[in-house]
Amino acid sequence: MKISLKCLVTSVVLLGSVIGASASAQAWPTKAIRIVIPFAPGGGTDILVRIMVPKLTEILGQPVVIDNKPGGSSIIGTQQVAQAAPDGYTLLAVDSSIVVNPGLRKLPYDTEKDFTPVVHLASGPVILVAHPSLPANNLQELIKLAKDKPGSLFYGSGGNGASTHLAGELFNLVAGVNIAHAPYKGTGEALSAVMAGTVPLTFTGISSARAPIEAGRLKALAITGNERNPAMPDVPTFAQAGLKGVDSSSQWTVLGPVGMPADVTKKLNAAFNQAMKDPAIQKRVADLGYTVAGGSADQAGKLIADEIAKWKKIITAAKININ
Repeated sequence: MKISLKCLVTSVVLLGSVIGASASAQAWPTKAIRIVIPFAPGGGTDILVRIMVPKLTEILGQPVVIDNKPGGSSIIGTQQVAQAAPDGYTLLAVDSSIVVNPGLRKLPYDTEKDFTPVVHLASGPVILVAHPSLPANNLQELIKLAKDKPGSLFYGSGGNGASTHLAGELFNLVAGVNIAHAPYKGTGEALSAVMAGTVPLTFTGISSARAPIEAGRLKALAITGNERNPAMPDVPTFAQAGLKGVDSSSQWTVLGPVGMPADVTKKLNAAFNQAMKDPAIQKRVADLGYTVAGGSADQAGKLIADEIAKWKKIITAAKININ
């Protein structure tokens, strides 16, 4: 049987490509891994990821660095990752904005098609807090006050379309009340407005609210989640306070660009899961009021798809329009 020189050369080239790709995947990573956070430093996502970075660097054997790219309701940084090379060296760590934005805005990317899910990082509750002067000391008193004096109450949020805005509108929808929305430039500003008495209510993360509550500058009315949060065990869940269906807890996930090699995704997923099993990391995350998650990349993808569908329904039902 005769084998032409052309066929032989082609076979050698193909074999070399396969071997090269395999060797490349086995050698990965060979340089620093960048995690883009589409928010300013100091926020919940930033703090959460920074807790894990030293352990990830140790596990992966290469520097893991954070690159904060705030702006555009997390869209600017998220788009940069969508457009990055799918080699595993550029990742996105993001909160629930990744699942909320598809129902609110026209995006320059398709959240479910333009990314490779890597892992579910953590989940965290949203807490409803009030200024101490508000004449309502529990959730049922607040609902009664809102119904007795319609249009008299306001809640502050981190801005139109922010997760705290959606939490407020979900509460209105489930409770059958109409507490008006007062958008601010970030959740920190909204929280400061409540402490100053400018607005009586806001929904916020437990890590931001804990110290002011303990200092008596805020009072907590209810918290999301199936069980009371160990960081604030005296605060009842919404369900315990008599209102089911306020499911607005935050979820943090890590994603890469679409087309990442399966072996690289698997290595990243394993590294994050290993880091999340570290007792010191678990304690620091728990001190924030969050719970480490973990699991497979497929589970992270399913969570994202389910959360997008959930929030689209809520946005439609609550008639939320940010334009």
